[in-house]
Amino acid sequence: MITTSTFTRRQFIRAAAIGAGCAAIPSVLAHSHTAKSLNGMASNSIGLQLYTLRDIMKVSVPATLKLVGAVGYNEVEFAGYFGHSAKEISTILEGEGLTAPSAHIQLDDFDNNLEQVLEDAQTVGHKYLVVPWLSEAQRGEGIAPYKALAEKLNTIGEACSKANITLAYHNHDFEFEVRDDEIPLDVLITETDPNLVSMELDLYWAVKAGKDPVDYFKQYPGRFKLWHVKDMATDGSFADVGTGVIDFETIFANGKLAGIEHKFVERDQTGDRIATIEQGYKAVSMLNSTL
Repeated sequence: MITTSTFTRRQFIRAAAIGAGCAAIPSVLAHSHTAKSLNGMASNSIGLQLYTLRDIMKVSVPATLKLVGAVGYNEVEFAGYFGHSAKEISTILEGEGLTAPSAHIQLDDFDNNLEQVLEDAQTVGHKYLVVPWLSEAQRGEGIAPYKALAEKLNTIGEACSKANITLAYHNHDFEFEVRDDEIPLDVLITETDPNLVSMELDLYWAVKAGKDPVDYFKQYPGRFKLWHVKDMATDGSFADVGTGVIDFETIFANGKLAGIEHKFVERDQTGDRIATIEQGYKAVSMLNSTL
């Protein structure tokens, strides 16, 4: 029997090549199906950011989503459709009993292809579209680029709102670097319309920048509808959720103050993808009881 430690890219390619592309997955995850009732708790609102599995998404999107559902997740956040149409993605999600309330969309795509982005989002069922990253060129110098970005986010957010979608912005650590005596993330929060723009707080990057997420919840209550639940090792690198140093219990206990609606487990780099997503599911299942 294939185990989580021996499940390789080659085996995933084989899975993708057989029938519907998923024949090898059930044996891989036979031990994982109990996760849906872990400690008797429901798996409500436990999501996975699929960037965590980007390498195997490239091999087979259907097989990857079958894997995610088998672990117990009921939501996913996309970071690309990997060559599939929005209709195909919708069909795959439905078949696995998953929803995709959110997707990451590069700022350039909003600028250049907004109508198609919104049409695809409606087809898949996204309720949030998230700006995930700014290039160094987009960040520019001083605080002015962020003030201009806030204005742009309001404009994009208005277009999204007309399609019954909410725009959001996802942080890294550079948005906390002081520019002209102001903090860029604070500018993006205070200079965007809360009815048009929400925040997806990446808990790892906030802590990495020396910030306490709960302080932000108190300062800007209700603005953080989405979280990336990502842990930090003692050396500051990435860790599986619940195995690192971030105080998730306190953060989750303040979830209502944050305005949280969707939580997505993520790890940017991992040596064992399946162990990472299983541990993340287990940890968030336990933490959900504090919300």
